[in-house]
Amino acid sequence: MSAEATNPEAHPEARPELRRRGRTRLDLRRLGRAALLGPTSRDRLPDAIGHVAEAHRAHHPDADLSLLRRAYLLAETSHRGQMRKSGEPYITHPLAVTLILAELGAETTTLTASLLHDTVEDTEVTLDQVRAEFGDEVCFIVDGVTKVEKIDYGAAAEPETFRKMLVATGNDVRVMSIKLADRLHNMRTLGVMRPEKQARIAKVTRDVLIPLAERLGVQALKTELEDLVFAILHPEEYESTRALIAAHAGERDPLPAIADSVRAVLRDAGIAAEVLVRPRHFVSVHRIARTRGELRGSDFGRILVLVGENADCYGVLGELHTCFTPVVSEFKDFIATPKFNLYQSLHTAVATPEGYVAEVIVRTRQMHRVAEAGVVALGNPYVTATPDTAADPDEERVDPTRPGWLSRLLDWQQSAPDPDTFWSVLREELAQDREITVFRADGGTLGLPAGASCIDAAYAQHGEAAHGCIGARVNGRLASLSSPLSDGDTVQLLLAQDASSGPAAEWLDHARTPAARIAISSWLESHPDRAMSTTSAARAPLSVVGARGGGGNAVADLPDATVRLAGCCTPVPPDAVAGFLVRGGAVTVHRIHCAAVAQMRAVGRTSVAVHWRATADCRVTLLAESFGRPHLLADLTEAIAREGVEVVSATVEPPVEQRVRHSYTLQLPDATGLPALMRAMRDVPGVYDVRRA
Repeated sequence: MSAEATNPEAHPEARPELRRRGRTRLDLRRLGRAALLGPTSRDRLPDAIGHVAEAHRAHHPDADLSLLRRAYLLAETSHRGQMRKSGEPYITHPLAVTLILAELGAETTTLTASLLHDTVEDTEVTLDQVRAEFGDEVCFIVDGVTKVEKIDYGAAAEPETFRKMLVATGNDVRVMSIKLADRLHNMRTLGVMRPEKQARIAKVTRDVLIPLAERLGVQALKTELEDLVFAILHPEEYESTRALIAAHAGERDPLPAIADSVRAVLRDAGIAAEVLVRPRHFVSVHRIARTRGELRGSDFGRILVLVGENADCYGVLGELHTCFTPVVSEFKDFIATPKFNLYQSLHTAVATPEGYVAEVIVRTRQMHRVAEAGVVALGNPYVTATPDTAADPDEERVDPTRPGWLSRLLDWQQSAPDPDTFWSVLREELAQDREITVFRADGGTLGLPAGASCIDAAYAQHGEAAHGCIGARVNGRLASLSSPLSDGDTVQLLLAQDASSGPAAEWLDHARTPAARIAISSWLESHPDRAMSTTSAARAPLSVVGARGGGGNAVADLPDATVRLAGCCTPVPPDAVAGFLVRGGAVTVHRIHCAAVAQMRAVGRTSVAVHWRATADCRVTLLAESFGRPHLLADLTEAIAREGVEVVSATVEPPVEQRVRHSYTLQLPDATGLPALMRAMRDVPGVYDVRRA
């Protein structure tokens, strides 16, 4: 390669004032689509680093290209003599990866590390040399994408390499940006590999890299990776989809005419907007064909409307829904409620007078940049340290853009030392394609996968302390630990004070997050005796009966009649009451609002006037709802005794989903002490409700 080719400053098109007369910017989507539709030339990139410099300056006009030149010189000399399996000089690979990132708008540090990303792994260059020449930041990123030695890890090399990259991504998301671009270029040139190796690489791409691209919001890379994987793993379906797209290319496409109508509507409304027709990629067409059957011309693409401000998005939406017939079921507002991968847009669909239904996406230009490039569009999210505020080199780099799913992943991977466990659980975690946000009682938030339960929230908030979780309140109402959570729920987790409490084996049936499943499984393995006891058969209700019996302090206006306080409502002074004569000449006393009163009157029971004696003592039955834990019955009876109340009888029902119901018949020395007694019982840990029977 010539010296001129290694110098980006030598190209007139790299200078901003001459860029318009230089080469046009490369369209990453168009190039990827062309590669799928037909063979393309595999000649080396013209002018070597020139295309990278041009693409970089298009996004960053004031970028200093001298760093890129030095990185290219080191990469070119260190890889000199190495060839790819396709027969190309190896330097074409880091150049192609860097060009992909430059087209997405990556900043200079990312591009520098991209040019060097294989030097430490495949050449004699060391990390110390990279650090000395380009600084700690570039060195950290290069180290993050460098594979671990297979000679040291054997079959575990691949999962351990991904573990290393993910941990590095937790400190710098640019590590994964380079890995995704690296995999994209490798997938583009995968045809030289053996079919079985193509399939193995494509499956890892499908199970790990594509979900990671989705979570990081890099849609431009994700969609092309999906198409390349589709072509390898599902060749027959891919060929049928390819034929479907080719057949549509020869037909009249209604979308350009619909786009013209949209432009006219927005122009008349005075809304400045750019209206584009975006063809669907192969996998998208395949999915639409499976759900809709026979496709119409408007199904092969979507209309994209780009505006300047957020408010203009809703203005466009109003005009579209006024001038066209909206398909209400297709409307989604991802501006007010962004996706967990930074994505923001308005989605709608409108029907035209000709009967076509066109999907329309409305977003600002900044939203569009983020939708295409995700975290790459964020530039450098880290504040450059000054001499006065130099960061501690041993301190963890904190990424302010770190998403919740990545934080969860970094937490649970520490508990999965076995590479096989890590690899299988990683795929399960990444298979969760939606995320919800729930609010904690203290005002914080938790990011959880869709379908997560209160058990997952407990381990996300409290770690191993969640072993003692005995219940939760969701939106202020009591909920079992197995209850699934929805986006926007507020969850308050209740923990037992007994340190010996542990999870039940049934929790694994409701845990969705790897952190919860690993923690529960580890506890059950270390406590086999406790694990067996949690699945034992339900016990019969426990009853405790006191020595005292007798009636209450109600008096009936019927001489010599036996008076009984009804167990269904347990009236106490000064409740308004009603009495009824029953078999045997006894009078039962109910609270006036008890449902049994209406039943007594309906069957014609004789009403008897009753009143309370002057004495203050009374008998009452209370129901206590609680979460099961050791020593709960003892703590409740102790709380009752502290209030000076005598227990006449008590019944404890078998636990159901960790919830226990207690029934107490109590003799109070003074009816006015009932509210204080009920408060004391509610204050017992684990008790969430106390009420009169």
